[in-house]
Amino acid sequence: MSENSGERNGITRREWFAGAAALGLSLFGKRSASARTQHPPATGTGAFQHRESAASSQAPLNVVYIVADDLGWADVGYHALSQIRTPHIDGLVREGVELDRFYGCPVCSPSRACLLTGRSPMRYGMIYSVVRPWDTHGIPQDEPMLPEAFRGAGYQTWLVGKWHLGHWNVRLTPNTRGFDHFYGFVTGEIDYYKHTRESFGQNEGVDWQRNGKTVIEKGYSTDLFADEAVRLIEGRDRKRPFFLYLPFNAPHQPLMAPDELVQSYSSIADPKRRTYAAMVTALDSAIGRIRQALESSGAGTNTLLLFHSDNGGQTLKGAVNLPLRAGKSTVFEGGIRVPAFLHCPGILPGGTRSSQVLTNLDIFPTLAAATGVRAGNTLPFDGRDMWSCLTSGQTLPREDLMFAVGERGYWRHAIFHNEWKLITEQNQVDNSENTFLFRINEDPYEKNNLADSHVDIVHDLRQRLKVWRELHPPGNIDVSSKRHPGFVPPAQWSNCAIT
Repeated sequence: MSENSGERNGITRREWFAGAAALGLSLFGKRSASARTQHPPATGTGAFQHRESAASSQAPLNVVYIVADDLGWADVGYHALSQIRTPHIDGLVREGVELDRFYGCPVCSPSRACLLTGRSPMRYGMIYSVVRPWDTHGIPQDEPMLPEAFRGAGYQTWLVGKWHLGHWNVRLTPNTRGFDHFYGFVTGEIDYYKHTRESFGQNEGVDWQRNGKTVIEKGYSTDLFADEAVRLIEGRDRKRPFFLYLPFNAPHQPLMAPDELVQSYSSIADPKRRTYAAMVTALDSAIGRIRQALESSGAGTNTLLLFHSDNGGQTLKGAVNLPLRAGKSTVFEGGIRVPAFLHCPGILPGGTRSSQVLTNLDIFPTLAAATGVRAGNTLPFDGRDMWSCLTSGQTLPREDLMFAVGERGYWRHAIFHNEWKLITEQNQVDNSENTFLFRINEDPYEKNNLADSHVDIVHDLRQRLKVWRELHPPGNIDVSSKRHPGFVPPAQWSNCAIT
């Protein structure tokens, strides 16, 4: 594939890499068991247009795609260990399909890149870290995105929530990447009440906007996102379907929640956990409001609702991922296996649990198949269309699945291959390594390391990882995690993007 492939009157792959290099910045920024074997990835071609959908006898499906931020495995009510109240999420799970083996990435930006492109961020240099406030990169414009496909098919396309995929060039921002409407923030985290980005000792900048214009308003961000989503649903053009992408910032740090909700968890001794629990319940209430808006506006029976967390919970900030091992910023199960479900009345069987292995890379091709929207991309997907599996209840084997992260002092990689999961950890200071090998279906909590007794398997899986890692474009993959020495945060983040 040439550097200029897929140029679309925007930032080309060549321009994007060259700009980042010139600034000395990184280029990154009912149940059955499942098996895995080698399969080619699904592909999609053709112009953006609507085709016959899985629900072709009905009107086109609306899509509401909700992403939680750093939600722990044990932090939803339908998981038995949870001490957190999530009645609305639990109700949707009871009526929908629980996705018991759904995987995200270890951290925010790569996970969002996967779900919106269907292609691994290893290919375009965004796999190892998040997009930092001082980073100038984002998803290259020759990587087609999910909202562009929906908009090309005549859908109303709305983003309400957190972007975190590029903000220093207008061509990397939501309104130029397929969204008719954007309300939310572009960086990775904000104050839930002041809507400001952390300032690193300098003046705080407001990161709260509607379609490129800063909005100064009071309110708890989770509630405001629900307000906006309800307005859009109720005020929509009823003659056209809609795609609502709703990536909440809850329960990501900073830990903030309404006092009355925090007090309702007074039985939790740990103050971080107490506030975190309140944040999750606020998120659940917002989801309940959105479902009510769908039903009251006549969209309840013709809307596919997808929910999952972007990555595992941050255990240092109140999350619990038990019984899974570890959490965010790792490639153990607690870092990448996340709560997830699908809800689509009349099309998906309700009250079921799927053990089908799915990843966020599968979202784009799967939603395209579910709605009959042509993906329109000329680059091959790394994810697969899993819609027929979900509607039929089948469980299919998967191709090799790979994960990576480069934060908190380690380069971490993982590969799922058949019954095996290999994890490698390399210390970023002294290059020392740890290696873990698990029979993941038998040992989902990763307690029994078999690396020493299966050296041949370890060698084979290392070679497979090596091939995947070579997809990464040239560049220093560590730079984006370090603060740029000349960085000055803007007073208003909506005004930071150049044109």
